[in-house]
Amino acid sequence: MQKRNIAILGSTGSIGTQALEVIEANEDLFAVEVLTAQNNADLLIEQAVRFMPNVVVIANESLYDKVNAALDPLDIKVYAGVNALGSVVENENVHMVLTALVGYVGLIPTIRAIKAKKHIALANKETLVVAGELITQLALENRVDILPVDSEHSAIFQCLVGEQINPIEKIILTASGGPFRGKDRSFLQNVKKEQALKHPNWDMGAKITIDSASLMNKGLEVIEAKWLFDLQPEQIEVIVHPQSIVHSLVQFEDGSIKAQLGLPDMKLPIQYALGFPQRLASDFPRFSFLDFPELTFEKPDRQTFRNLGFAFEALQKGGNIACIVNAANEIAVDAFLKDKTGFLEMSDIIEKCMNQVSFIQKPDLDDYIQTDEETRKVATSLL
Repeated sequence: MQKRNIAILGSTGSIGTQALEVIEANEDLFAVEVLTAQNNADLLIEQAVRFMPNVVVIANESLYDKVNAALDPLDIKVYAGVNALGSVVENENVHMVLTALVGYVGLIPTIRAIKAKKHIALANKETLVVAGELITQLALENRVDILPVDSEHSAIFQCLVGEQINPIEKIILTASGGPFRGKDRSFLQNVKKEQALKHPNWDMGAKITIDSASLMNKGLEVIEAKWLFDLQPEQIEVIVHPQSIVHSLVQFEDGSIKAQLGLPDMKLPIQYALGFPQRLASDFPRFSFLDFPELTFEKPDRQTFRNLGFAFEALQKGGNIACIVNAANEIAVDAFLKDKTGFLEMSDIIEKCMNQVSFIQKPDLDDYIQTDEETRKVATSLL
């Protein structure tokens, strides 16, 4: 395997830091070309000193002087601003871009990376949620691989290797159920962010953890799966699996089901995406059935956790509805984390935006940008 130069967009977040652990353990196979962060200048500087990338971007322009002063003696180029995220991925020395940014902000850099013919390791599910048709078409035109990093989509991808001629009957995405599995609306009416941030199985960033608690994360994954694997809504099923050992499954036309299993550790799907098509040796902890003698499955409660239903509704309607759902959710989650709205009220905000924001059946990139802006204004007014 030829050594690959990696650009990590969002290197100080949960996925980014774990990706650097994978790279550190495989320094003969990977090198860090680009690191970027939004606000965490101290960690970005620490990472740059350790991995010596050619380029660093701090999106918060007010922190440029601090980062530049620290890295100037090391001859590391430092840029600032959101626009720089899109520029650095076009660097001719970059072989693969790991998009580990959280939210809509990942869309434009991913588009520019695809147009520059860089293969994508995708941890930013919002990119396909917002503009799945556009992204998949661009990837096809530019002959770019989009390798999923989400554990569920990585599992589906792994199950499909070698099955190119065999049509999918359906896929089954597993969900842990989050910290509020089995709780009713009366309980959820008064939950606080501290409770929602205590995920039982996964160690993730705040936004994704809240999305997991509300089942919006699974809803976004449903939309992402449609575009990654060219599926119809009726070919996607969600099932709650509290132990998070079976990461997802594929059912084929003969009725046979393939699943990918493992302990809940994001480093495994990160490493699989970075090294594909090879499976690289690792010292990750191994799963044993003897440690998990009982794996259970149950139906998700879509009446209590309405966000999952919104995602399927967006799939059925198409157009820019998924973009509306994503933008409204980003505003709602941010407000919940700042104690400005309640847990159940997040779903109310999303639903109202789906009904109020202008619907566009055949959106282009400008339409997606305008939809995102309009939705954020409407959602903010609803707080």
